[in-house]
Amino acid sequence: MTVSSTFSYADIVLAHQRILPYIQATPVLTSNTANQLSQAELFFKCESFQTSGAFKFRGACNALLQFTLEQKARGVVTFSSGNHAQAIAKAAQQFGMRAVIVMPKDAPAIKVAATRGYGGEIIFYDRYTEDREAIGRQLAQEQGLTLIPPYDHPHVMAGQGTSAKELIESVSSSAAALDYLLVPLGGGGLLSGCATAAKALNPLCKVIGVEPEAGNDGQRSLRSGSIVHIDTPNTIADGAQTQHLGTHTFPVIQQHVDDIATVSDAQLIDTMKFFASRMKLMVEPTGCLAAALALSGALDIKGKRVGVIISGGNIDLSRFAKLIQDTEIN
Repeated sequence: MTVSSTFSYADIVLAHQRILPYIQATPVLTSNTANQLSQAELFFKCESFQTSGAFKFRGACNALLQFTLEQKARGVVTFSSGNHAQAIAKAAQQFGMRAVIVMPKDAPAIKVAATRGYGGEIIFYDRYTEDREAIGRQLAQEQGLTLIPPYDHPHVMAGQGTSAKELIESVSSSAAALDYLLVPLGGGGLLSGCATAAKALNPLCKVIGVEPEAGNDGQRSLRSGSIVHIDTPNTIADGAQTQHLGTHTFPVIQQHVDDIATVSDAQLIDTMKFFASRMKLMVEPTGCLAAALALSGALDIKGKRVGVIISGGNIDLSRFAKLIQDTEIN
């Protein structure tokens, strides 16, 4: 039996109590233009304003705060394309731990710099030819480090679910409940946690995961009933360049997620432009996944109240400028 078989909303509530002193209370923003385009009432949970620039800090804090004294003394190791790397490095720095981070050599420069700035010891690998999970396990075994993966861990899942808990409590306090919750999907840590929170707080809320068109392993997994493995997808959504869902996240997604949709890189760029021009927000491509679906018209949300998780805002300024200026994706 996996730990995720007992994963519940109670874990998210405890996680929230545990991490509240350390996380940012990120805003929930609205936009009349977005509402007009979608013909719905959209509520954007802006985790781009979270400590370290993404929702990942929630899960990192929840995991590291549960380390034993021996684990704290030895340190933590993880593998990540950037946001989880930064989150683990930042949380470890805050809690006085060593952090070793396995990052792809083509990770965004801003994420590499931030991870180093937080004191993370970076080990680079080739995401297309090397196995980051194997590298992480080997380092953990050789150096006595505790491995905290970016999504497939119940403590990480619980921490990430607190973002949906905050969103739903915020928008449901003085009005009707959410009809939909749209959540970016990579390996499933955010989606599994958010879906668990949403269904506990409002069982009628429909939860939709959103992943890149080029990497629809989650969609295929949900529809086939088993985890589908793919090659590293070629997408600008670097935070969703995962090859498969996790053994902890997938059963939760099966239980609580209503569907998984995809959006193209072109739609992600359009959404980045929308956020920058209309809402004055800098959002990375992965952070735009859920919003891109909401604004695309592909999902019938007319007249509905829709929560949208903006998962992060960590992107190089030069990369951001190039993506929103170019008419073609290179």
